[in-house]
Order: sequence, then C-alpha cells, then structure tokens
Amino acid sequence: MANRRVVITGIGAVTPLGNDIETTWEAVKSGKSGVGPLTRLDADQYPAKVAAEVKDFSIEDYIERKEARKMDRFTHYALASSIMAMKDAGLELDEKTALRTGVWIGSGIGGMETIENQMDVLNDRGVRRISPFFVPMIIPDMASGQVSIHFGAKAINSCSVTACASGTNSIGDAFKVIQRGDADVMISGGAEAPITRLSVAGFTANTALTTNTDTATASRPFDKNRDGFVIAEGAGIVILEEYEHAKARGAKIYAELIGYGSTGDAHHITAPAPGGEGAARAMAQALEDGGVDKTEIGYINAHGTSTQYNDLYETMAVKTVFGEHAYKLGMSSTKSMTGHLLGAAGGIEAIFTALALKEGIMPPTMNYETPDEECDLDYVPNEARKAEFAYAMSNSLGFGGHNASLVFKKLAE
Repeated sequence: MANRRVVITGIGAVTPLGNDIETTWEAVKSGKSGVGPLTRLDADQYPAKVAAEVKDFSIEDYIERKEARKMDRFTHYALASSIMAMKDAGLELDEKTALRTGVWIGSGIGGMETIENQMDVLNDRGVRRISPFFVPMIIPDMASGQVSIHFGAKAINSCSVTACASGTNSIGDAFKVIQRGDADVMISGGAEAPITRLSVAGFTANTALTTNTDTATASRPFDKNRDGFVIAEGAGIVILEEYEHAKARGAKIYAELIGYGSTGDAHHITAPAPGGEGAARAMAQALEDGGVDKTEIGYINAHGTSTQYNDLYETMAVKTVFGEHAYKLGMSSTKSMTGHLLGAAGGIEAIFTALALKEGIMPPTMNYETPDEECDLDYVPNEARKAEFAYAMSNSLGFGGHNASLVFKKLAE
C-alpha cells in the first residue's frame, strides 16, 4: 500500500517577534529582530546580555488562571500555539475524530523555570512546601499531554526530546504516524522557555551564547564575526493532516510534507561531527524519503545558529549533499531574527518554510555583514527575496549529535 499524503492545514506560534503567526511572519519578511536586552534575569550576573524574549503574552487569553498555574511557561506557549493552530485549521474534535487525532510536541529542556522556583522553595521552606504539580510541570512531554487533554485528542500522544532538533523530530515522527495510517490528524511542533537562571548560566558555561551586547546584530548566522547564539523562547505548532481527509472537509493547505530524515553523529556531546557528516546524511535521507532530486530544492531554512562550527559544518553538509546545486539554491537562517528557540526552533522554522513555499518568498539572513570565506553559499543576506520554488527543506541539529531534516512541497492552488 502506498504511503498516505500529509499536508499542513493549520499553524500557530508564540515567538519573540509576536504572539501569533501573522505578526511573526510579517516581522520575518521585513527583517525585524526579536532580540533585545536580557530582562527576565539580572543581566549584570551574566556575560550574555541579550535574549529573544516573548513579550506581552498572557496564557489567560486562552485558558483559566487556575489551570495555567499547574503548567510551566513552555507548556503555556505550546498550548496557546496549539489553540491558534487548531482554530486556523478549522478543526473541532468529536468522539469519532478524537480517536484519530494525536499530539507530538517536543521540548529540549522542559520546565526549567519550575525546577528553579521549586528548588528555592525547598531550600527556603522545606520538603513539605513543594508543589504537588512539580513533576507534571517539569517533564518535557507535558506540553503534549496538556494539549491532548485540552482538545480530547486520543490517538498517539508523544514527545521527542532531542535538544535543538526536538521540534523537527516531533514533526517528522508525527508525519510518519499519519503516513502509515495510525492517525488522520497530528498536532505537532516544539515549545521552549529556557530563559532562566540555571539554563542561561549553563549555556554561558559552555560558551555557546553570544557576548555581543548590540541587540541589533547579536545574532549573525554565517557572518565571519559570529560568536554564539542568542537564547530565545516560544513555540511553533503545525496541524498535520492526511491529504484526502483535509480535502474532504475543504481545508486550506499551506504545503505538503513529503520527506523526513533523522541521523546521529555518534561524535561529541555538543560539537557537530566534522564536515557536518551527520547533517548531510539526514538531508540525504529526507530527499530520498520524499522522492525528490536534490536539484529540485529551491530553499533551505538552515539551522544556522550563529555559532562557529554549526554554521561552517552545516554549510559543508549542504555542499556534500547538493554539490554544485548548493550554489544555486537560497539558504537562510531565520534565527538571525528569532534567536535560537532550542527545542521549539524546528517547530517555528517548519512554519516559516511552509509559508516561504506558499508565498514564494525566501526569508532573509539578517546581520550578514562580513562574509566568511568558508561559508560561501547564498544566505539570502539582509533582505527577503521573491522567488518561485516547488520544494524546500528545513534543518535542525542538536546537542548529542541529533540531526533532523524535513522536505516540503508546494501544492498548486
């Protein structure tokens, strides 16, 4: 039996650029930055002075305060984005459709803020004052769990925890669930709320964060003067739906998801494999899975973190996979505007890739000022570009050697 086709019929997001996808996408197309001063923490204590924070967000716009207090902030972002995505898709579940609707939402570190706050309670007030909701608030799978409960979605309910590849792996895994016939609809993506004392201290300790204090240029993927990523927060959720199921109900379709590749570096806990060997295999797998020739890819939404080795090795991996065609496609990093949402990055970047296909526009890599002779591809520098292309790819690469790639196809109107 042939694999079932899978399309995106709904999108929702909470990002440093806006608390909905419309605001976020318009900001991306105009090259607007969501990076600002680090305000969630006492910046004087940290070498990193900038962050891409979600602004003016209230979970009480979506659920009651009593319920919200039982969730960490990363779950707030996931739930709000899922509610927006389901509304965008025009989906309401009944007893029958609930059994064929699942959830697969990833998070890299889960409820870090709750861990820190409850540790303060433990130290200051003792064991008996710890919240009974502590464990359900911190575990990374609880974003999926709460979304499933909210909608009554009763098919597979899962979570991929693969560091910065979590969102992409979750979407890829959810794609396979529908493709093989285990569900008709999947609510999928990634969520993260990592701007906390301990996580920022940890990323500072391993020198991953930029120490550039200029908020306008701190995130500069592929630029020769890049010196680390800007930590960010938020969520990106897509509604994946079996094509005939979507068509039967007259759903609008953003793009078709046709290929997924996922590999391991087996190399180092934080550094990517030399030359991007693992990333190259993930991209090649995704192309093969989607039955797409490498010359058909017109745009790549790169992982592009603004760190020295990631940007270099991802560039090398693209050259390995695409050969001479690597110089003919556009490849940009939207992290130059959103910062790095860690486990949520793949969710929001999948949305950007689908919208890029649908609208025929390549988002820019902002702050690209000084070319790096080793990073010599077309990074769509500093300005969005109108272009027609039928296929696009989104990459995510995570600590622990996790590599994931998705291939999308434009559907005719």
